[in-house]
Amino acid sequence: MNLDVDFSVPQRHRIRFTNDLAGRDFEVLTDLMVANDDRLPPPKVLLIIDQGVAETIPAQQIVSRLSSSKQITLMNCGSASLNQSSSGSPEAAERSPACFMMGGEISKNDTDAIKKILGLINLFELDRRSYIVVVGGGALLDTVGFAAATAHRGVRLIRVPTTTLAQSDSGVGVKNAINFFNKKNWLGAFAVPWAVVNDQAMLSSLSDRDFCCGFSEAVKVALLKSPKDFDFLSRNAGEIRQRDADITFEAIKQSCLHHLNHITKGGDPFETKEARPLDFGHWSAHKLESISEYQVRHGEAVAIGVMLDCIYSSRVHSLPEAVVRRVGECFVELGLRLWHDALEDADLVLAGLEEFRQHLGGRLTITLLQDVGQPIDVHEIDLAQMRNSIVDLGQWCQ
Repeated sequence: MNLDVDFSVPQRHRIRFTNDLAGRDFEVLTDLMVANDDRLPPPKVLLIIDQGVAETIPAQQIVSRLSSSKQITLMNCGSASLNQSSSGSPEAAERSPACFMMGGEISKNDTDAIKKILGLINLFELDRRSYIVVVGGGALLDTVGFAAATAHRGVRLIRVPTTTLAQSDSGVGVKNAINFFNKKNWLGAFAVPWAVVNDQAMLSSLSDRDFCCGFSEAVKVALLKSPKDFDFLSRNAGEIRQRDADITFEAIKQSCLHHLNHITKGGDPFETKEARPLDFGHWSAHKLESISEYQVRHGEAVAIGVMLDCIYSSRVHSLPEAVVRRVGECFVELGLRLWHDALEDADLVLAGLEEFRQHLGGRLTITLLQDVGQPIDVHEIDLAQMRNSIVDLGQWCQ
C-alpha cells in the first residue's frame, strides 16, 4: 500500500514595529512572552545580546527592565560565557542577567558558539515554552536561531534586530544557519521565529557603513516585487544615506513586508521548490563574502551581486539599460561600493554558481530580471556573458 498525504502545519509570524522598545514600547516585548495558562509559572527567558550593542543605552535598558519584570523569569547567565574558550563552562562564568556574544560573521564561523548556547539552554532547563530573546545583527540572529531551532526541536525565539539589514530582510526570515566547510550558511535549519521586533531606536548605534549597506536587500526585493517601491528608494537614496528617520523607517518597513508576504503567501517558505527569488543577486554575493574573507559585508556583497545580475539580465534577457543605470545610481547614492578586487578572479567567482545549485539541490535555478517587478527564473548561465558582465561592472565603477 502506498500513501501520499498532503498536510499543512498552522504557523503564525508575529512582526512588531516600535520606536522605543527599551522605553515606552517595552510592553510590546513582554506581551509576547505572557504564559498561555495562569496556572503555569512565568516563562523562562534567556537573553543574548550582541557585544557590539551591549553598551548602548537601549540594550542596557532592555536588560534592566527584563530583569525586573514579573511576567517572566530571566536566566542569570554568564556575561563572558559565550566568548570563552571551548573548555570554559557556563557554570564558572561571571553572572549577569544577559549573555553577551560576539556578533558579525565571526559568530557564524565558530561552532563553539553553538555548543555554548546549547549548553546554556540545557543548564537552565529551557523547554519549548521558554523563550530566547536575541538582540543583535543578522549574523548573531542566524547563530542563535540555529541553536534555538535544534534544542528540543525548537525553543521559542524572539528576534530584536539591531541593523538595517536584519530589520529589512534576514530578521523576518525563517532561515537560521552558520557557515561550514568555508561555505556560507551550509549548516542550518528552517524555523519560524516566535516574533520579530523591529525597533527604530536600535539603529542609532550603527556606523554609517553598516547603516547604509542594509538597504541593498530593500533594493533587491523592490526590484523583484514593486516598481513603486524601487522608485521610492531611488528618489530617496540620498536621504536614506543621511539617515532621515521617517524615510529610512518607511524603506525598512516596505522591505520587511515584502519579505514577510513572500514567506507567508508565496507558497514555499522552506524552499522545497527550485526557485529562491529572494536570493536574487546572492549566488555571487555569498561567494564574494567567502573569497574576500568576509572583508565585504553581506549587504555590500548583495549590492554587487544584484548589480552584476542586472548587467547580465540586460545582456541576455532584455532588461532595459536605463534600469541598470538606475540600480547602479541608487546603490551609489546609498553609499555602497560596487566593486571589490576579488571579482578579478572570475573563475573563482563563477564557482559560486555550482555552490548555489548544491545548496538547494536539483538543477541550477537563478532569478534574474526582465524589468522591475518582472523576475524570471533561468536554469542556465552563459558563462562568457557573465564574465563580460563582470568586466562591464568594473568599467561601470570606474
